[in-house]
Amino acid sequence: MGRAFVYVILGGGVAAGYAALEFTKKGVSNGELCIISEEPFLARKVAPYERPALSKGFLLPEAPARLPAFHTCVGANEERLTPKWYKEHGIELILGTRVKSADVRRKTLLTAAGETISYKYLIIATGARALRLEEFGVSGSDAENVCYLRDLADATRLADVMQTSTGGNAVVIGGGYIGMEVAASLVINKINVSMVFPEPHCMGRLFTPKIASYYEEFYKSKGVNFVKGTVLSSFVFDEDGKVTGVNLKDGTDLPADLVVVGIGIRPNTSLFEGQLTLEKGGIKVNSRLQTSNSSVYAVGDVASFPVKIFGESRRLEHVDAARKSARHAVAAIMEPDTTPEFDYLPFFYSRVFSFSWQFYGDNLGEVIYFGDFSGPSFGAYWVHKGHLVGSFLEGGSKEEYEAIAKVTRLKPAVDDLSELERQGLGFVVALSEKLPVAPVINVGGSISTVVLEKPLYVWHATAGVVVAASIAAFAYWYGRRRRRW
Repeated sequence: MGRAFVYVILGGGVAAGYAALEFTKKGVSNGELCIISEEPFLARKVAPYERPALSKGFLLPEAPARLPAFHTCVGANEERLTPKWYKEHGIELILGTRVKSADVRRKTLLTAAGETISYKYLIIATGARALRLEEFGVSGSDAENVCYLRDLADATRLADVMQTSTGGNAVVIGGGYIGMEVAASLVINKINVSMVFPEPHCMGRLFTPKIASYYEEFYKSKGVNFVKGTVLSSFVFDEDGKVTGVNLKDGTDLPADLVVVGIGIRPNTSLFEGQLTLEKGGIKVNSRLQTSNSSVYAVGDVASFPVKIFGESRRLEHVDAARKSARHAVAAIMEPDTTPEFDYLPFFYSRVFSFSWQFYGDNLGEVIYFGDFSGPSFGAYWVHKGHLVGSFLEGGSKEEYEAIAKVTRLKPAVDDLSELERQGLGFVVALSEKLPVAPVINVGGSISTVVLEKPLYVWHATAGVVVAASIAAFAYWYGRRRRRW
């Protein structure tokens, strides 16, 4: 028993939805594409949806977000792809189905039910799974009030437990994205929150101590208790097996009516180990999102791809990378001769309480702060080896966020850090206004250079960038013509 498709997307998360939409834009024919998703949800089978909603709108006490409101691709202000949409576009949804083995040489997938599905092109969008406490030697994850948050079933279970915990105590294990966003939702639901994590401050992989302090102080004003520099050691259970408290390694004991665990993820690569090249915990791909097998592509959390702006491969765990890599992989498959290399600018963001921050680039090098840390808007630049490589902004406008993205991609040279600090946000705003609307062309790993001096002659710098980009564009075009000849 088996079925054959031209294109198969393995995985039913965010990337799958955006890939499907891109396939339709590129003219995929009815019956050529299928999506295989293992994700179960009670008795229902769920089409791809926007996972960020699970830690935000889904957990609100009033008018919470529910499907079909957040099916992909509403997160990018595009069509909402309901099951009906897939049917109308001739896309087969094979939901609630686990693939137990893959053979990339024969181009086949074998489901747990014994069905063989063959393909011409495969996009691996298997994402990642939440790390479990048992992997760190702590048992108790199966208790009714210990929750994780990775999929719709997790979110539904968490929301149910939250409803019975109003006025009670919650312990959040982990100080990253999930920890911070869930903690905010718990506070809004009038639940007392303690956050436990081993790092010296929250969002340790991205925030500096100064930036973290700003958010931690606000959370404290909302009653959140931070317990840093330690980890969970064990749970305290009642006679029914429900968790009533947590014991920490430093000897601290905390009461708990609810525990939420957000301690990281691990990419789902097991089906392809020994068949595809792995790198940095994920599946290695080239600048076309193509794996070591030319018929197989990988996108989203599972892919380790070249980040051109930094000249190295990285695996990025964020919804923006999932959306954009999925679209690019489809373009590379459907229009290989006209699709450029994937040139992604690392991007992270979050919106909790009244906060809204965005980060672009890399948090490497010396940090230059700007703005008012006692007010609603502030930011930071990261300068490494004389170039601005990263930018963070809280409370910015749409135009300001666009400005820091545009200039960070350019990697302007910075000779005077004190002048950069003095200009603050004005530096990127002024420079971005002088840049051409068309995206900067990066050929052969070259870096456009804009030198920040005292005084700053922005128009001089910009003229140099425009000329350099124009020359690079001509060289790229001419080189492609010669190759065609």
